[in-house]
Amino acid sequence: MFSRYLFVEASLAVGAVMAAGSKSCPADSPLSCQNSTTVADTCCFNAPGGQILMTQFWDTHPVTGPEDSWTMHGLWPDNCDGSFESNCDKNRAYKNITQILQGSARTPSRVLEGLPGRRRDLLEHEFGKHGTCISTLEPTCYADYQPTQEVGDYFTRAVGLFKDLPTHEWLAAAGIVPSTSATYTLEAVQAALSDKHGKPVVVNCKSGELNELWYQYNVQGSLQDGKFTPADPVGKGSTCPKTGIKYLPKGGGSGGSPAPTTMTTSTGSAPTSTTATAGPAPTGGAALSGKGRISVSTSGSSEGGFLISSGTWYRQNGATPATYTATPGSDGATFTLSTSKGKCAVQETDSSLTCGSGVSAASAFGYDGAHLTYDGKDTFYADKMPEGNDQGVVYATEKAVSFQASWTAA
Repeated sequence: MFSRYLFVEASLAVGAVMAAGSKSCPADSPLSCQNSTTVADTCCFNAPGGQILMTQFWDTHPVTGPEDSWTMHGLWPDNCDGSFESNCDKNRAYKNITQILQGSARTPSRVLEGLPGRRRDLLEHEFGKHGTCISTLEPTCYADYQPTQEVGDYFTRAVGLFKDLPTHEWLAAAGIVPSTSATYTLEAVQAALSDKHGKPVVVNCKSGELNELWYQYNVQGSLQDGKFTPADPVGKGSTCPKTGIKYLPKGGGSGGSPAPTTMTTSTGSAPTSTTATAGPAPTGGAALSGKGRISVSTSGSSEGGFLISSGTWYRQNGATPATYTATPGSDGATFTLSTSKGKCAVQETDSSLTCGSGVSAASAFGYDGAHLTYDGKDTFYADKMPEGNDQGVVYATEKAVSFQASWTAA
């Protein structure tokens, strides 16, 4: 998902703004993900993406937003089993969302404030990938629908949820503050947030550092005007280690008052599963350098696989990932990749990734602190998910299956 950071500043409580022109839903509309029979009216019932996730980043590499606030990442519709749909309507993958929001009467006046100009493509990505999969935002759910009017409703709801989840404040109240020396337990972090949210919060880490949170909800009625109820997580659990979690300050400062080196007292529920981060990874924000392996993560599979030396995607159990060499460019932000077969490049003819002796000039790639990027986007694609001995051709342009690529130093 591109480098998807989004900082939003707005005074808007959840449900405070009525979405003009959207369908009025009955007060007794069923709660999403709780129905035992099919609900036909998906303008008043979010389906199949009935569990809505408000996701937040603690973005230190690069820093986005103020030092005392987490960053809104996106509002994602997940199916009730941990899987999710994406990029559901190419006709509404708008490329001018900044202008749409600026011209929308339903958009909070400060929704774009604090958003770095170079990352405004994330707005297009978040709505195109996630917003188009929310059933209650379908154009047919509006009376006298005017093109793009659902965009303002999507971001208005996202901002409202974000403002109701002051993560930095909740953690600080539990003695969990950014620090260059302190470490915390997963149990303590989860308790501080889950006690406030009302349900377990999924806490994710990169290289043992706090990185992302998933607050999950079921919805009664539409996303625009419905009632959001905190829900138990489904799907993947935390990616943090149980102990020794770092919560680094933004900008490399001390992060304020020192905190205990280990937090061991905790109450409350925890997400259903906990797994340790596998292997070291770079901290991000600059060009990768040296040797590493490229792993793949994608929805709907616990075994995402990896890229092999030809640049293709492979998921065969027991196989060994290829070693890639990253060579920084002169700009200090991009790098080229090569394998034992040769240089790696995205082909101009079909946007496929190829590594081999026939590649004359390697393509420049980037790293956003979590994933590899190409042309500013951290999503890659394949025609289908490879199985068995099949190899999936990797593309930089949209195909049926999307995935992200992570770097682990070799």
